[in-house]
Amino acid sequence: MNGKNSIKNWAEDDRPREKMLAKGIESLSNAELLAILIGSGNRDESAVDLSKRILSSYQNNLNELGRCSVRQLTSSFRGIGEAKAITIIAALELGRRRKHEEAVVRPILTNSRDIFEIMQLLLSDLDHEEMWILIINRGSRMIEKKRLFVGGVDSTSFDIKMVMKEALDASAVGLVMVHNHPSGNKNPSSYDKEMTQKLKKTCEIMDISFLDHLIVTLDDYYSFADDGLFL
Repeated sequence: MNGKNSIKNWAEDDRPREKMLAKGIESLSNAELLAILIGSGNRDESAVDLSKRILSSYQNNLNELGRCSVRQLTSSFRGIGEAKAITIIAALELGRRRKHEEAVVRPILTNSRDIFEIMQLLLSDLDHEEMWILIINRGSRMIEKKRLFVGGVDSTSFDIKMVMKEALDASAVGLVMVHNHPSGNKNPSSYDKEMTQKLKKTCEIMDISFLDHLIVTLDDYYSFADDGLFL
């Protein structure tokens, strides 16, 4: 095979991997996505040109391409060996399975009760304190909940740097903090108030909306936002 047709030897603007990183995967055509899978073409065709020809042979229909066999691919297209054929078929099979997976339902959080109903089962029966954060996207949907700290009967540690790292890694638009009081007293301690204000100020600096801090007990909760302490 002519080495000039390997993706790594193309002009940078023509490399689908670099294009994906610069412009997003949505900017790639089906042929460019297929070219990433096969990596290189043959003596006469680049990976993209070969990919276009493969797709054209199947009416540019990924469902049709997904029905082909390893032998069909290797015998019909110069430059497609067994390994590349298996890679193509495996990728298309993953896509097929993805279509049949149920979409993950991400709950919309509109008030403190929504948060409490999500976290009550996780926190209300514990005999020790835990602190969790909920990561919120632009549509007010919870995209992740994560336990960050585990403490004793009446206290837990708090590291604001770790909270912010998790929020930034998840590209959070909004953030909710939740912890429990095993004692059954839902009222915030002076330490609860202090760490809430510190986190609120840090979120403002990082342009993340700190939406609420809930304290959960067995059958009740306290909301800093409902109590006006976020003003």
